[in-house]
Amino acid sequence: MKLRLFAGVSALVVTAGLSACSSSSDASDGRTAIDVWLMRDSVSDQFQKDFVKGFEAAHPDIDVKVQIQEWDGIGEKVTAALASSDAPDVIETGNTQVAQFAQSGGLLDLSDKVGELGGKDWLKGLAEPGAFEGKQYGIPYYAANRVVIYRTDLFEKAGVDPAAIRTRDQWTAATRKLNTGGTQGIYLPGQNWYTLAGFVWDEGGDLATESGGKWQGALDTPEAVRGMEFYKKLQALGRGPKDSDEATPPQADVMAKGKVAQIISSPGGANTVVENNPALKDKLGFFPIPGKTADAPGAVFTGGSDLVIPTASAKQDAAYTFVKELTGDTWQKKLAVAMSYVPNKTTLSGAVASDPGASAMAVGAAEGHATPNTPGWAAVEAKNPIKDYLTAVLTGGDAQKEATKASEAITTAMNSGT
Repeated sequence: MKLRLFAGVSALVVTAGLSACSSSSDASDGRTAIDVWLMRDSVSDQFQKDFVKGFEAAHPDIDVKVQIQEWDGIGEKVTAALASSDAPDVIETGNTQVAQFAQSGGLLDLSDKVGELGGKDWLKGLAEPGAFEGKQYGIPYYAANRVVIYRTDLFEKAGVDPAAIRTRDQWTAATRKLNTGGTQGIYLPGQNWYTLAGFVWDEGGDLATESGGKWQGALDTPEAVRGMEFYKKLQALGRGPKDSDEATPPQADVMAKGKVAQIISSPGGANTVVENNPALKDKLGFFPIPGKTADAPGAVFTGGSDLVIPTASAKQDAAYTFVKELTGDTWQKKLAVAMSYVPNKTTLSGAVASDPGASAMAVGAAEGHATPNTPGWAAVEAKNPIKDYLTAVLTGGDAQKEATKASEAITTAMNSGT
């Protein structure tokens, strides 16, 4: 899932509730036209058409006009729209972007709608970053997260049963068996920091913590350092580069060469592997990233999108009706099946039971997390000292000393605008 963070621009804080606004009609037939911004490739053209057709049939008084937006530059575009008097009525935004936009005061507070939207069952990796300063602005839309993509034939040859891999210890033991001859037990690039974050969360640590309105890097805590130590142990069971991430080179391309038993990726990575090497069709499987114990899968970063309603919208009632339908159970099940996504509620995971990749994601999504919920995190990702930290430790640096340096860099970045 593409998730990008952008620096926000301050705007006047505006507060509004659905009870204080009314939809306005702008067509001679009395229909209310709402403008909706959805992101490129988030859903298929067919799903979008099916939803709009179904929605308009169920709500004949509302006309939906969808505009597809590009990910590049979307932060600046949304920020400008929220500060204008001509904002769209519904916007899809990356889940980690909501705090950025909410800080400007340009998003409608939907806290009083959480109950009727089934918020108690939302994935926390979507719901938590959709909230800001105790108020809910983003409504969970869909989720995707990382799983283990593995070679079924190589596992069988090595006598490894993937169904028996429930814990980290079992995972590393299996990976050692797979790491023989010319085969890498796992291809794990040194700077795959989202994977590191999962191991840190498993240990009870975090990337950063907040106290008294100030954020502080937390990679130097004992818990976080233990997460780094496990990353180093796992990364050594392959020949992944220590100084680049999963995109350089693309890890699916590396797996397609036929000498890699496992990668950590969203399930869509399997499609890329097969596109590059059709001989691997029907030879790829999926399982959730294992946890410290068999009681729960490993923690994962939850990517995905939320839907928000600008305060500048003059048609907030109709906009809310749209959001309620698209994030409701009926269409969430259809979306999950059509796109192999994880539905926005834990209670809907059965919708993807027949999809091996999506069902593995759904298991992991129950332990989903998000990056620190603050606009200041954008500055961290811009320079990303976590990647430098990973490389430093993997090339022989002392984990505690390097963690302290990385935490100091995170602290400086997160508070640079305060």
